[in-house]
Amino acid sequence: MKLQQILSYIRRAVDDYHMITEGDSIAVGISGGKDSLTLLYGLHGLMRFYPEHFRIHAVTVDLGFDNLDLSKITELCETLNIPYTVVKTDIADIVFKQRRESNPCSLCAKMRKGALNEAIKSAGCNKVAYAHHRDDVVETMLMSLIYEGRFHTFSPVTYLDRMDLTVIRPLMYMSESDVIGFVNKNNIPVVKSPCPADGYTKREYIKNLLKKLNQENPGVKERMFTAIQNSTMGGWDKGNGKQ
Repeated sequence: MKLQQILSYIRRAVDDYHMITEGDSIAVGISGGKDSLTLLYGLHGLMRFYPEHFRIHAVTVDLGFDNLDLSKITELCETLNIPYTVVKTDIADIVFKQRRESNPCSLCAKMRKGALNEAIKSAGCNKVAYAHHRDDVVETMLMSLIYEGRFHTFSPVTYLDRMDLTVIRPLMYMSESDVIGFVNKNNIPVVKSPCPADGYTKREYIKNLLKKLNQENPGVKERMFTAIQNSTMGGWDKGNGKQ
């Protein structure tokens, strides 16, 4: 997977849902994983030729695990001339030691997003780009269907009233295999998650279930994504994203 192909996917998503407008300042949430780093490369490349001028600012929320090494990401941002902010927190200590949550992901995600949004506003950004790809969209829909009994997933563009902040998801047309191909081909400096719950979540279960379904019924993920696009869920009408 070449950068040009990544840019093609991102450009289509951005154009279809009007994710970027002139003068936008876009924060890119960087976890250190393959998805967020692919998004960073992609938006950096898009900046060079997109008709609507915008800037990006990379932000990482450090949860407080001792074995998180962000040096390679810092070097990458310096090479690409992208401002990079690391927000230090005690989230890991609160979730795993103080609270000892049996289901840590929900509280961790809530606290992490709070810290991220504060950093984004402090950096003067009006938008934040999340690295959710097509598989994430479908997995979230399947999780909602199985655990909540409703047909729902996140939308390409989401406006957060309380924060006066717009969330965009430029990787939504890319599959996870596309991301993996790009990362492997270009030796992207991926940082492994130090979270002890990584790989043992409901989402991981759904990911494996969807993989099995797709093996037994080739193309099922693509058909599910098409069903989402053709649904009446808010935010999925092309061109209706709030800026």
